[in-house]
Amino acid sequence: MSQPPLHLVPVRSRDAKAFVVAWHRHHPPPAGMVFAVGAADDDGVLHAVATVGRPVARHLDDGQTLEVTRTCTDGIANANSMLYGAASPTPTRCCTGRHGARRRRSATAG
Repeated sequence: MSQPPLHLVPVRSRDAKAFVVAWHRHHPPPAGMVFAVGAADDDGVLHAVATVGRPVARHLDDGQTLEVTRTCTDGIANANSMLYGAASPTPTRCCTGRHGARRRRSATAG
């Protein structure tokens, strides 16, 4: 069976946290976030989420940097790569919205 094509969707904070609780095997959802982005199929089924927030490390928290604090998938292939691409600070990524436009750098947790 082939995998359904995925596209990026904005995700509410509470929906992203609920997805992490349901699918992440060992970490709880992050306490706070600036925005969340998801990967859904054409039927609107959410298969993955990434939460993006302020950096955990104080020396990176300069007002210009965001950090991917959690990614979580239901096991579908290539979803994490799609989400990390959406969280990058490139101007062509529309899902980062107004928060991504203000930020110049991104970092990953861990």
